[in-house]
Amino acid sequence: MPLLRNPLSPRGRSDRRPLNGIAHPAAAPRSTHLAGDRVLIVAPSWVGDAILSEPLVAALRDAGIRAPIDVIAPPWCGPVYARMRGIGRTIDTPAAHGQFNLRARRELGIRLRAERYTHAYVLPNTWKSALVPWFSRIPKRIGYVGEGRHGLLTDARKLDRQAMPRLVMRYAALARPRAAPGVDPAQPVLVPDAANREAALRALDLARTRPVAILCPGAEFGPAKRWPAEHFAALAKRLAGDGCVIWIVGSPNDAPAASALVDAAGLPGADMCNLAGRTDLGTAIDLMSLASVVVSNDSGLMHAAAAVGAPLVALFGSSSPVYTPPLSPTARIARIEIECSPCFQRECPLGHFRCMRELSPELVYNLARAPSPPSTPAPLADR
Repeated sequence: MPLLRNPLSPRGRSDRRPLNGIAHPAAAPRSTHLAGDRVLIVAPSWVGDAILSEPLVAALRDAGIRAPIDVIAPPWCGPVYARMRGIGRTIDTPAAHGQFNLRARRELGIRLRAERYTHAYVLPNTWKSALVPWFSRIPKRIGYVGEGRHGLLTDARKLDRQAMPRLVMRYAALARPRAAPGVDPAQPVLVPDAANREAALRALDLARTRPVAILCPGAEFGPAKRWPAEHFAALAKRLAGDGCVIWIVGSPNDAPAASALVDAAGLPGADMCNLAGRTDLGTAIDLMSLASVVVSNDSGLMHAAAAVGAPLVALFGSSSPVYTPPLSPTARIARIEIECSPCFQRECPLGHFRCMRELSPELVYNLARAPSPPSTPAPLADR
């Protein structure tokens, strides 16, 4: 049976504030939800996309959903949803990424009938992602048409890409009636786990006597998204010279990029700590809430840094800040104008990698050291 994880308790609704602490645009027609409605969300597979689904959760709560919202998500996205207010259980996706596994989807759907969900919001566009809500006989199943899902969804919407260029807008729009005009959703907000963060500082022997600069040199999508290690190293030396301590954060898959950065920088251990592969995703999110600045490729960690309110420089080359920008007032975009960018390829199809090679450490350093506008600190969960 899929693993059911513990929820982060949602804030009560007596104060009528959005759960992410940021005011939502007014005057948009709201969907009609009854206090007893129960919602299931089928989450996307990428960490960054999962973070961008938080404004949908906040919009549903604003629209009247009182019960915690359950989520079907891949295991690696579980720590993201554990740090969202309004989320109840996170249920493991019944099939591995890229696998169909009709039997497992049907079995999960049948088991979930007992939960008596009234609404399902299906965020991925694949046909298979709509199967569990269909097998669960959830009365209202909402999502975009995607792979011809008219028979699986009761409210299959046509996506207007020009009206909603950003992924976060597309997700949040599903909380509104079909004919409602579009509005810009609030920025995603994750709630750091304060107790876990303090435990990680002790376990990893991390001191906070100096400003912390966090570098995220990995990108799961492919090398075309990764700023060169020698550029990260040059930036690290400049920041260390300014008195910062450097923490390198990433998954085990990011370890080669992190090691190349460490080797190129040649900084002493007192100035640089390589944490890539030494923390889980949730702990990485919690630690980023301590940063004076985060410099990250376009990745899930970039969105996590923005969602905890850390000052951020986001590096874009092969991808576009139009579709999935970091949504935070303290985020800055670093990119150069080049005719072949964005190409959205995993590797540079032309072989020159100019979009990242010519993005200079000096430019990124100046963005990293520029004063950031004030932001609303992320709330803390002390469990």
